[in-house]
Amino acid sequence: MSQDLEFNRNEDNMRLLLQQLEHEHSKIKKGGGDKAIARQREQGKLLARERIEFLCDKDTEFFEIGAFTAYDMYKEYGGCPSAGVVAGIGTIKGRQCMIVANDATVKAGAWFPMSGKKNLRAQEIAMENKLPIIYLVDSAGVFLPLQDEIFPDKEHFGRIFRNNAIMSSMGITQIAAIMGSCVAGGAYLPIMSDEAMIVDKTGSIFLAGSYLVKAAIGEDIDNETLGGATTHCEISGVTDYKCLDDRDCLKRIRNIVDKMGKPEDAGFDRITSAPPQLDPKELYGVMPMDRSKPYDVIEIIKRLVDNSEIEQYKEEYGKTIITGYARIDGWAVGIVANNRKVVKSKKGEMQLGGVIYNDSADKATRFIANCNQKKIPLLFLQDVTGFMVGSRSEHGGIIKDGAKMVNAVSNSVVPKFTVITGNSYGAGNYAMCGKAYDPRFIVAWPGSQLAVMGGEQAAKVLLQIQTASLKSKGEVITPEAETELLDRIKNSYQSQLSAYYAASRLWTDAIIDPAKTREWISMGIQAANQSPITKKFNLGVLQV
Repeated sequence: MSQDLEFNRNEDNMRLLLQQLEHEHSKIKKGGGDKAIARQREQGKLLARERIEFLCDKDTEFFEIGAFTAYDMYKEYGGCPSAGVVAGIGTIKGRQCMIVANDATVKAGAWFPMSGKKNLRAQEIAMENKLPIIYLVDSAGVFLPLQDEIFPDKEHFGRIFRNNAIMSSMGITQIAAIMGSCVAGGAYLPIMSDEAMIVDKTGSIFLAGSYLVKAAIGEDIDNETLGGATTHCEISGVTDYKCLDDRDCLKRIRNIVDKMGKPEDAGFDRITSAPPQLDPKELYGVMPMDRSKPYDVIEIIKRLVDNSEIEQYKEEYGKTIITGYARIDGWAVGIVANNRKVVKSKKGEMQLGGVIYNDSADKATRFIANCNQKKIPLLFLQDVTGFMVGSRSEHGGIIKDGAKMVNAVSNSVVPKFTVITGNSYGAGNYAMCGKAYDPRFIVAWPGSQLAVMGGEQAAKVLLQIQTASLKSKGEVITPEAETELLDRIKNSYQSQLSAYYAASRLWTDAIIDPAKTREWISMGIQAANQSPITKKFNLGVLQV
């Protein structure tokens, strides 16, 4: 692709977005700040990220999940960077593992509502892919001011312990290290794991601490005697290993993982990897900075797949979705990608890029079924504004064709991976395997937007509703007041479109550098390959 002015502008814009991403991530890495970090070090503890780095094999990448969880949330409590938890996929003794580490620099590792959601997401990934899961526990327990938002419901704190039991029955290895406080209900997590170890003098575990014991039954006792390493390794037998310090504890975990048997193979096809012929970093310039501007998604695909080769399925039909077979880092994949290029349909009609029409929905449905039959993992590249509306589409049965595509995505049994490259609006998010449709991983590029509709359209709809309400009360709306109201609505809505807003609520697992998309997909398929498919693909009832 020629390095023209538009390409350079796009590239500059993406590099600015990536600089912002790195800047925000560096702030998150500081957790609770310098003072809290100093306190952790005074206790002889490693920080959460240092523990993970020590645990993982050298020169391997840690794929962090939910780094921006709770971003810009809980301001009234001073914030909760990364929800006080660091989680992700790391390699230990050559074995992929899910690692979950409490960050005790953030409110002493207390559990906020989003902390619970993030832990549940980590467990979900471990269960789906049958990954061993390592818990590095250092937490003061539930954040009491918000206990009603984390304690009693189905997807709250207690679900974590239920998952401990389910994973044990599934044969998924769980190893817990008590490296700090482990209090009350949180004490069940490590003890419901297969093996638990505790660090001497810094680790403690009990249902009630010394202050509560004094208040409840009048007993005077210190925390170390009540629930320290010596107590639980020599008297109660609650924990299995007594460790000298953090490093000794982490070494023991590595030794245990080193002895584990090999995982089963799901049988996804892989050959020797080949880099794309076109540089993945050119994605920065290919992706328009203007989210409404058309482009050819093939230019994106060619910078993601091995040898820049894709075997297109139904190439001349349903052109607003590209479907085809390719390889990423040697792994066979089936790609379903929204095409933002304006195209001509088989009937000679011009079709808008990024919109799902009847024919493209039909084509995608058939392709998804083919990939399930061939046991090929699916990759969805989302840049979608929704399904086509209007009388022609409605008369053509767009709802029915869209429902078929949603049905196929819902019932797909091969692992699915979703990358939001641009827009992710309305029912297009659903049909292209949004979070509600169980992608193994869902990540977003900087600058992507996720909402029920675009900012401009949403603002105009909301303006109509608000002005109608004001007029019904007899208020007169001047053109100036209407413009001011529109701007206020637009600014408020626009903030909710941000990739950071979605990541903070775990609608996506990560915001990633586009040039690292290949690594994320390869890591995901490698993880999924440890979980053989046990279900058959069945679309159920379809209105044909």
